[in-house]
Amino acid sequence: MSRSGLLARGCTVLFVCIAPLCARTALAEAPPQAASSSSATAPAPTLTLDQVIAAALRNDPLYATAVATSGSARLDAAISRSAMLPNADAHGQYLYTQPNGVLNQAGQVGNQAAPRFIANNAIREYAAQLLVNENISFAALADYRRARALAAQSTADLESARRDLVSRTVAAYFGVLSSAEKVNVARRALDEAKAFDDLTQKLENGREVAHADVVKADLALQQRQREFDDATLAAEKARLDLGVLLFPDPRTPYTLAEPDQLASLPDQPSIEAAAAHNNPDLRSALEALHAAHSEVLAARAGYFPALGFNYTYGIDAPQIAVNGPDRVHNLGYSASASIDFPVWDWFATHDKVRQSELREKAAQATLTNTQRQLIAQLDEFYHEALIASGQVASLRTSVDTARESLRLTRLRYSNGEATALEVVDAQSALALAEAALADGILRNHVARANLQTLTGTL
Repeated sequence: MSRSGLLARGCTVLFVCIAPLCARTALAEAPPQAASSSSATAPAPTLTLDQVIAAALRNDPLYATAVATSGSARLDAAISRSAMLPNADAHGQYLYTQPNGVLNQAGQVGNQAAPRFIANNAIREYAAQLLVNENISFAALADYRRARALAAQSTADLESARRDLVSRTVAAYFGVLSSAEKVNVARRALDEAKAFDDLTQKLENGREVAHADVVKADLALQQRQREFDDATLAAEKARLDLGVLLFPDPRTPYTLAEPDQLASLPDQPSIEAAAAHNNPDLRSALEALHAAHSEVLAARAGYFPALGFNYTYGIDAPQIAVNGPDRVHNLGYSASASIDFPVWDWFATHDKVRQSELREKAAQATLTNTQRQLIAQLDEFYHEALIASGQVASLRTSVDTARESLRLTRLRYSNGEATALEVVDAQSALALAEAALADGILRNHVARANLQTLTGTL
């Protein structure tokens, strides 16, 4: 290789080795403002219960399906109504038929070539007409009534789906708050266990307690650590489950606003009146019965005659013109009326009536069962909300008592009057009482939400 080739190869190798070094140096000397500005994140939004419910109504696929079903049912009712009204069509046609070699008058003045097909009037025929048709039957009227009942039923089902989604969202909302509170409870219990573990080690070093107390405190600390990990995992799962309804990315950070104080429960008669007046499940079952009754009428309408009317205005002539040869008028109209009587259909109409009557009986049974379930659910939800509301105060008292018991037990242990087992039991009792309080608050909110969705106030 020549000296110039060796020099070129050496320069290339030197550039390859130095280029990454220069790039690394340039990145190190870049101003830190650019990196800090790109890594800055917006603060997590704080969402209220109303905002969470609104987001769930926008994003839940089951509710979106219910919205589409309700809209489709309303359009079916409009289509069924349109079928009973007169319809108009614009008709245009050109028809050519091979001549047969002879002449005929073909409805016009003078002789013209006759077509080979006897059904046609001329070898060239033009049609430009406006057709108006109207069909009247009892079956169409009954179908329209059935479509309206199904549309009303789908509207009630949509409201029922909305209330179900609201109930699930409220449970998830307070579930996140409850799981976060349980994490705080587990953290406090873990800190308490760590403090007791340190205390036992100090007392052992001073030869005031036996090593068994250290072992007991260490086992309690390990148990509290596992409980804290489980509570943290449960809180993360609850946040992700609610995040699915709120954000495109469920991992988006957010915080939830603390709810307002719950008002006192109204009396049971007023709740029963509201539930009976504004219950979508009951309204859906009632509209389903109306639809089944209309289906029976539509099936029985097969025994009655059907009427048909037609009005045609336009041109049907050998030339596309208002007037033909010798001032023959091509523009005109025709009208017809028809009536069809059912004679024999091998008992098909009879079987359709039997089918619709069976569906009507099933709809009646569904309505009766819905009424019974409403009475049972109303009584169940009301008493559950009443009991859950009363238990929250009792649970708060239990937490205060357990906290005071732990304080006194620790003092007795420090004075040598209590065992390590008593301290650990007092710690467990406080953790259980605080967790029960979080569950009681969640149960109270969910019970109130179920009662409010049943009466339509949420």
